[in-house]
Amino acid sequence: MPPRRRGASGFRGVRVRPSGRFYAEIRVGGFRLTLGTYNTPELAARAYDAAAWRFRRPRRDMNFPDVESLEEAEFLAPPPCLVDDEDRRRHRQVQRRIAIAEHDEQLMRQWRAQFPNDVDNTDAFFAILRAQRRSNRRHRRAVANFELENPNTTWTEDDPRWDDIWTETTSDDD
Repeated sequence: MPPRRRGASGFRGVRVRPSGRFYAEIRVGGFRLTLGTYNTPELAARAYDAAAWRFRRPRRDMNFPDVESLEEAEFLAPPPCLVDDEDRRRHRQVQRRIAIAEHDEQLMRQWRAQFPNDVDNTDAFFAILRAQRRSNRRHRRAVANFELENPNTTWTEDDPRWDDIWTETTSDDD
């Protein structure tokens, strides 16, 4: 039987994830045993070799045949990633939030397709609201500039309305 083909990583039992990390797995008796995800293909290959030693695989099935014993393979392999109940709870919580957000986006797409006038009305409402806010800022700034130039101003020196002079309105004018 010819040797198994090695994947894009160059190592037996190691695959490249879309994220750029490397995933190690070994097949045992028709089952696939996950060994974890690693930053480099060498670490994933070392984890594969340690598992291959535990399952008494021949050396030709290993990525690093120079390793002499199970102890040496386990010493060179990265420590296993331990997953506890807190990790599982946090993962379930994140997955629920993602599912809710995806469902909300799907409902919004359906709503936009079904009620395009509402989308136009919403856009118009917020455009009017932005224009009103811009106008109010300009008015407050003009009043503050007038008070600054007026020698008989009634504003005290620590009046927060003086801050309106420094309010930036040029970015909203576009």
